[in-house]
Amino acid sequence: MSITIKEAVGMISKMPRKKLGFFPTPLYRLDALSEELGVNLWIKRDDFTGSNLFGGNKTRKLEFLIGKAADEGAECVFTYGATQSNHAMQTAWAAARNGLKPILYLAAVVPPDPEDFKANLLLDGIFGAEIHVVDLEEGESFAEAEKRSFKMGKEHIARLAEEGIKSYDIPMGGANKYGSLGYVNAMVEIAEQMENENLHFDQMYHSTGSGGTMAGLVAGKALLGMDVQIHSVTAMEVDERYKARAKELANGALELIGAAPRVTEDEFFVDSNHYGPGYECPSEEATEAIKLLARKEGILVDPVYSGKAFAGMISDVRSGNIPAGSDVLFLHTGGATVFFAEKEIIGDLC
Repeated sequence: MSITIKEAVGMISKMPRKKLGFFPTPLYRLDALSEELGVNLWIKRDDFTGSNLFGGNKTRKLEFLIGKAADEGAECVFTYGATQSNHAMQTAWAAARNGLKPILYLAAVVPPDPEDFKANLLLDGIFGAEIHVVDLEEGESFAEAEKRSFKMGKEHIARLAEEGIKSYDIPMGGANKYGSLGYVNAMVEIAEQMENENLHFDQMYHSTGSGGTMAGLVAGKALLGMDVQIHSVTAMEVDERYKARAKELANGALELIGAAPRVTEDEFFVDSNHYGPGYECPSEEATEAIKLLARKEGILVDPVYSGKAFAGMISDVRSGNIPAGSDVLFLHTGGATVFFAEKEIIGDLC
């Protein structure tokens, strides 16, 4: 049984939380692209989460993750990702702002110049993070390097514990039940904006990586009984347990707030047709989508995450999978700092 927006706000407000962002983020219609594509296209600007200039979807998650770390009395916060991870950068500033030391283990999908850190790596250093770059071994995949980085992080946490220093371990992408709660809360925010503006969305698109944002959105939809179809466009190859893990995150987040609804794997619509040629590898399709949005609306989406999700949405509209005249919402999850990263990530955008 679904609940009201007011009831959902009350349930979520009981959780440990540190205020990090400026909410609600803007939601508005993209008039020029709506006319070009033949749908009513709206955008939710979660690249504007604040309070740091470089926001994004992880800020919502980190309100609950940093809240949990502080509640447990942690002094250090560990997390993981690629060297240009938006999540790692946002964890660095969120931790620093709350008096916690950020420690990052980052897999070098695109090896950085150790004498010339760029974009998110540069920001990580400015925010005072302790950075450990994990180089990929010969023939090793990103996923395999990530597993090594997790092991290295756990060993580091154990060493600190022997010194009496307590750490809080945040998974890649902030993808645990506390992090997913950030996007349950976001879905409540969207529902309130829809109610205030008398809007209804048939379809919603967003980029998904570690799955925490997707889990929170689907959980929030179930909590409020919304009927929007959520399309989660992957930024990387995912395995056969991807939906199962997302279901566990979604139900874990709902359990945290004492909510009755439960979600199943069937409620996740995952589109893995647009991440190629690989994670942090630019695609021609995404490049064209980025240019289209930039030149029609003056908005930037990044080539790693939201650019590929935007390309997936355009593909569905142009192929007729999304009927003409549909009301479509695109969730912009941030990532603009990647435009200042290595050429291998950016691709040919000019």
